Amino acid sequence: MSHFALTTQPIHSHELVQKVLSSAVGAVVTFEGRVRDHNFGREVVALEYEVYEELACSEGNRVLAEAIERFGLLRAVAVHRYGHLGLQDVAVSVVAVASHRDEAFSACRFIIDEIKLRLPIWKREHYAAGTHAWVDCPGCQRAMAKKNASSKAVFSHVQE
Repeated sequence: MSHFALTTQPIHSHELVQKVLSSAVGAVVTFEGRVRDHNFGREVVALEYEVYEELACSEGNRVLAEAIERFGLLRAVAVHRYGHLGLQDVAVSVVAVASHRDEAFSACRFIIDEIKLRLPIWKREHYAAGTHAWVDCPGCQRAMAKKNASSKAVFSHVQE
């Protein structure tokens, strides 16, 4: 069983582990991403995640399938939470199981990196100062870079 899911409810990684265990499993590697109280020198008091659910689930399942094939996993599961999260809440949990530890460790790292890179999940940090900002959003960064490049191209064309 390999499955990617989204939830608004608290995530319990130990329950995910139980879903993928079998007598063939020799290694279980879990990763939990939790809400911390700081980021780039700013005091964080909460996070808020927004998600494009249908695309995130299909792409999340694709990431798990790639990990299983690439690393020879027996199974993998991942769950990402969305909505409002407080400090120390689990935002994402990944479980990779294999016959041996190297495959499980490598796959777990691959899965979380690809989830952060490829899935349409956006994070807004809420700060102690009462402000907030969208962060760690590769799609947002690409869109801004494209917009800035387009603006520069238009400006340079006007000057000619």
